[in-house]
Amino acid sequence: MTARPIWLCADDYGMAPGVNAAIRDLIDHGRLNATSVMTVAPSLNDEAVGTLAEQRRQRQHVAIGLHITLTAPFRPLTRGFTPLNGGAFLPVNALLLQALMRRLDGAAIEAEVTAQLAAFIKHFGGPPDFVDGHQHVQLFPQIRDALLKAVRAAAPGAWVRQCGRIVPWSRRLGDRKALLLDSLSMEFRRRAAALDLRTNPAFAGTYDFDPVSNFGAMFPRFLDSLPVDGLIMCHPGFVDAELERLDPLTTLREREHAFFRDDAFPALLAGHGYVLAGR
Repeated sequence: MTARPIWLCADDYGMAPGVNAAIRDLIDHGRLNATSVMTVAPSLNDEAVGTLAEQRRQRQHVAIGLHITLTAPFRPLTRGFTPLNGGAFLPVNALLLQALMRRLDGAAIEAEVTAQLAAFIKHFGGPPDFVDGHQHVQLFPQIRDALLKAVRAAAPGAWVRQCGRIVPWSRRLGDRKALLLDSLSMEFRRRAAALDLRTNPAFAGTYDFDPVSNFGAMFPRFLDSLPVDGLIMCHPGFVDAELERLDPLTTLREREHAFFRDDAFPALLAGHGYVLAGR
């Protein structure tokens, strides 16, 4: 049986030095084939950009995307962005509520997404291979329209991440977060297609980020029913002071890194009939 190629994407490159180091380590060892970059994050410096760009030159199968960031504690690149809370973006739940009530400023969002795209192009010398969103903001009402419009203008060759799963409905009801993403992704896919923007055919990788979560035990279910070019998101990292300052997801990142770095991981993929795309 021919192995099905999939994408394993590490989110949050640029968030903290420990996150950057863990992602590059996994790329070096052939355990990731994609990462998405936060251009608003303080640890996306020249060294972080240069090292990642060199890895892509050496390993042509590695895709580098833009991780659009519109939630706290990060701050916008553009002036006049609204709404803000103490100069920073809103927390994700507050942003989603504003989006559902259609209270966001579409023009301000489009300008910010365009600025983050421009920053990526400046850093890496060209447009991203794909565009996704920190905390799935790309799927939110109002934000999705502004984001898709900006991507169509600045990076029409990039694909955009949708977060819909291909699993039986009987298995969807037990995961409320994933069910919400399934619902939001239906409209996102429709609007992306109307603009001739490609999307990934399926998505996996969500869990509740509980400190006692057993990532290794959960990962095989992410592979269930995943088609060719399906995408699994992940969040590997090493804990450092900058990560603790910016994000509540800390020690679980080290567990994810350890799982992927283990020599048993390639065998697990192969045993389920998968291989990382481009290898």
